Amino acid sequence: MLIDTHCHLDFPDFAAERDEIVARARGAGVIRLVTISTRVRRFDAIRAIAEAYDDVYCSVGTHPHNADEEGDVTADELESLSAHPKVVAIGEAGLDYFYDNAPREAQAQGLRVHIEAARRTGLPLVIHSRDADADMADILKEETGKGTFPFLLHCFTAGEELARTGIELGGYISFSGILTFPKSEALRAIARGLPRDRLLVETDAPYLAPKPYRGKRNEPAYVAHTAGVLAETLGLPLDEVSAITTENALRIYAKMPRV
Repeated sequence: MLIDTHCHLDFPDFAAERDEIVARARGAGVIRLVTISTRVRRFDAIRAIAEAYDDVYCSVGTHPHNADEEGDVTADELESLSAHPKVVAIGEAGLDYFYDNAPREAQAQGLRVHIEAARRTGLPLVIHSRDADADMADILKEETGKGTFPFLLHCFTAGEELARTGIELGGYISFSGILTFPKSEALRAIARGLPRDRLLVETDAPYLAPKPYRGKRNEPAYVAHTAGVLAETLGLPLDEVSAITTENALRIYAKMPRV
């Protein structure tokens, strides 16, 4: 059993065969899928997908790429929308200095709004952080000082220091197909050093397909390949890593029903 803790079933890549995508995930042993919001103003579509499948859940939030488009989103609005039974997380929100598609000030402000919503609701904040390690660590420390909130660092590709900060503040670390890439040994070394009760796996589908599908469209069924490489990295049987990451996912996404 596995849980894909982060995918994007609302993206156009899946529109023509969403039923088949979900069915293939089930066939691969994926018992839960969390489809992640990138625009609050398109939340209706996310919610409808989650409502259409018993094993699909969702989040509500604004991706940092879209932070300036949705600067009017408030913690009150996020809190209200998150009351839906299928919403198990806030986000994804965060900082992306690689693309800088939105002003950094807007990204930071949006992140803080989402943190407040996570703090109020107790739902985990799904954090996107790319090339922004220092600022992300500073914001997480500062905001935790105002009151704790659950969070996970999704599609982790940052440095060891941010991983350590995230763990120290109570966060979880989620690995995508990037973990399987030949040049990702530094990332695998970070994974080996993390507490096993904070490890998650995801696809970020339709992006970042793991080996042997690299370069192709990703889909939730492929999370099994990332789990397999994580198992090799930790020197553990795949069944054990599947059990560990599934239990961790059910703990952080506590609103999601257990199997």
